Amino acid sequence: MANLTISNLSKTYPNGVKALDNINLEITNGMFGLLGPNGAGKSSLMRTIATLQEADTGTILLNDINVEKEPRKLREVLGYLPQEFGVYPNITAYGLLDHVAVLKGITSGGERKELVTYLLNKVNLFDKRNKKVKSFSGGMKQRVGIAQALIGSPQLIIVDEPTAGLDPGERNRFHNLLADVGEEVIVILSTHIVDDVKELCNNMAIMNKGQLVYTGSPSTVIDELRGQVWRKTILREDLEQHMNDYKVISNKMVAGKPQLHVLNETNPGEGFEMVEPSLEDVFFNKVHFSESETV
Repeated sequence: MANLTISNLSKTYPNGVKALDNINLEITNGMFGLLGPNGAGKSSLMRTIATLQEADTGTILLNDINVEKEPRKLREVLGYLPQEFGVYPNITAYGLLDHVAVLKGITSGGERKELVTYLLNKVNLFDKRNKKVKSFSGGMKQRVGIAQALIGSPQLIIVDEPTAGLDPGERNRFHNLLADVGEEVIVILSTHIVDDVKELCNNMAIMNKGQLVYTGSPSTVIDELRGQVWRKTILREDLEQHMNDYKVISNKMVAGKPQLHVLNETNPGEGFEMVEPSLEDVFFNKVHFSESETV
C-alpha cells in the first residue's frame, strides 16, 4: 500500500504570497479530494508534490522516497495530469502515449505497443488512436491525459482540476475512469468543484489561503453540520439585511429570488426551514468562517 506523508510544508513566492502555510497531511491508497477556491494553494501543493517546484520548508515522503532529496525516484512512480494538459499540435493519441512510454524508460517496441493498446482501450479511445489529439473534445483530451499518467505503473497519480469545462456526459465518463484507477494507487484530485469530491472521494481536505481548514471524510464533516443548516427564500431587496443579520453560508438565485443557507444551532426565525447539509454547505462554511482553525 502506498503512503504519502506531508510534514510542515511551506512555500512563499517572491511576490510575498504565502501559497503553502505549514501543511501536514497523510494520504493512503484510494481517491483523495483536495478542495478549495481558486487561489487556495491547491495547485502549489500539487506542483510541489510533483517536484515541479521546491518548498521553503518541510518534507514529503512517498513510502521510503524523500521527494525533496530524490525527485528522480519520485518521478519514476508518479502520474501527473496538470490543469492545462498541453500536447504537440500534430501528434496522434497513439503517438503521444508511445512517446511518453519512451520517456518513462520502456525501450521495447513490443512492450510499448501492448501497453499503449491496453491504455487506449482502458480510456475508450482505441478507435481514435490515429487521430490528432488537438482535434479531441475536452473530455477526450482528459482521458488521454489519464492514460499517459498511468504509464509506468505509478504509485501516486495527481490530477489538477480535471473536470473544469467538461460537459455532464464527459464529466461522468471521467469520474468513472478515475474511480476505477483509484482502487489500486493514491489518486489526489485537486478541484474547486464540490461535486467531484462528493461523488469520488472517501477522504478529503479543504484548503484556503494556503492553509488546511479541514481534513477527514466528506460524510463526517457533513454530519457535524446536521441540524444547523437553515434555508430561506427572500426578496432581493432584503438580501443585504439578511447578510448582516445571519451567518449566511451561501446564497444563490432560485426562480429569480435569493435562496439563503444559514448556519445556526436553533431556528434563526420566521420563514426558515431546516435542510440536510451538503458538502457545498461544508465548503462555504469552512472557507468563509474557519480560516483561523487549525487541523
